[in-house]
Amino acid sequence: MFGLDPTLLFLLFFCLFAACAFEFVNGFHDTANAVATVIYTHSLKPSQAVVWSGFMNFLGLLTGGVGVTMSIIGLLPTELLIDSNVYHSMAMALALLISAILWNLGTWYFGIPASSSHTLIGSIIGIGVGHALLPENSNKGISAINWDKAIEIGQALLLSPIFGFALAIILMYILKKTVKNKDIFKEPKKDTPPPMWIRAILVATCTLVSFFHGRNDGQKGIGLVMVILIAFLPGYFAVNTNLNIPEVKASLVQVQQIVAKIDTIPLSEKEVESYHKVLESSADLKVILVEGVTPANLTTAQKFDIRKAALTINKNAKKLIESESVALSGTDLNALKKATAGKKAPFFSFGSSSSSGMAGVTDFAPAWVMWIVALSLGLGTMVGWKRIVVTIGEKIGKNHLTYAQGASAELIASLTIGLATAYKWPVSTTHVLSSGIAGTMVANRGIKNLQGGTVKNIVMAWILTLPVTIILSAALFVFFRWISG
Repeated sequence: MFGLDPTLLFLLFFCLFAACAFEFVNGFHDTANAVATVIYTHSLKPSQAVVWSGFMNFLGLLTGGVGVTMSIIGLLPTELLIDSNVYHSMAMALALLISAILWNLGTWYFGIPASSSHTLIGSIIGIGVGHALLPENSNKGISAINWDKAIEIGQALLLSPIFGFALAIILMYILKKTVKNKDIFKEPKKDTPPPMWIRAILVATCTLVSFFHGRNDGQKGIGLVMVILIAFLPGYFAVNTNLNIPEVKASLVQVQQIVAKIDTIPLSEKEVESYHKVLESSADLKVILVEGVTPANLTTAQKFDIRKAALTINKNAKKLIESESVALSGTDLNALKKATAGKKAPFFSFGSSSSSGMAGVTDFAPAWVMWIVALSLGLGTMVGWKRIVVTIGEKIGKNHLTYAQGASAELIASLTIGLATAYKWPVSTTHVLSSGIAGTMVANRGIKNLQGGTVKNIVMAWILTLPVTIILSAALFVFFRWISG
């Protein structure tokens, strides 16, 4: 099958299983973010809440496209994404999966609302650090890591909980001033459902958080599976399996024509380097995409060359687009952006999903990948919720969660995650929701209304996740590369 020897075939299926396990763990690890309020306020029974949340996670992932997926993959050093040595790629996949799953399980076991996003991103950066530690890369250091992308994602992860905290305080203040029915500000009565209008709001916010969690977090699982498939089966997945050659050629011509207009005199040394890389890679790609070539008759070596050229063009064209020294008209800049990054994906994109333009060469996910990840996330959502629900409902604030606080926090969380997904930023559902809950507690009775111990645990998990997963992933990557030769 696929021309792999039995050992590699076993490792392929093991890695695919581990990726699905990560998404399953992600599901039950983050379930509390969506179902805590509806369960805690008795708006839905636990069985109803987790099944509904699981279904909406499933639906959200299937409609989410691959923008966040490619932001995650873009953190990996380009050399690893075009390495044709399957054992090297296997070391990367195993280190990434094992480190991410271990930290996720550990924090879940202790009932700490830690971030699957932080976990995965830390593991990916760790791969880059491990790659830099290899003897053959000693002269490069950690420059191979895509630090621009890492900083962009880091800012999203840092700012999103702050945004959620502040907006939750504002929303609670508005509710207190405008809502005359004070039942919404009361703590839930034991085993008694809230008034129907409050119940409807809480179920709606649970639905939104679940849906947008699937659209954002679910794409991280897709990214893991695609990394594995590219690693083990480059002949099939190094480039888009439904590559539109005429579209790529048209985008390539547009890139060459627009970049050729750039005056290099005012550019910095690095910008000139990016300019030449775009033109050189464009020329290399044009040689491969001769008349009559189709995805079916491309060799594995050609697919890797296409992948390398497309990644180089997109990465360096983005630097030129963002540079203030590049003197291009707004029309040319927009055309260059469209030719490389592609157009924005539709809100609903069931099944197989990919980008357009040059990005469509590498940014894709087959339908079956999206379905297995969606099923893993949805099924995971239906178990393991009890540990963290208690933390969310009772241990962040000194008072139990009220109806208004639950609805406000989840509304803010769904808004934040939805916006982040639209801009292709991976954010932490856990931290956005937890910070929203904390914001509502502060809005209720001030900063003293927070439970110091719980907040400390959440903050410590937030601080430790990146360094722990980076170190663990780097160590595992170096070890696996050593034993694979």
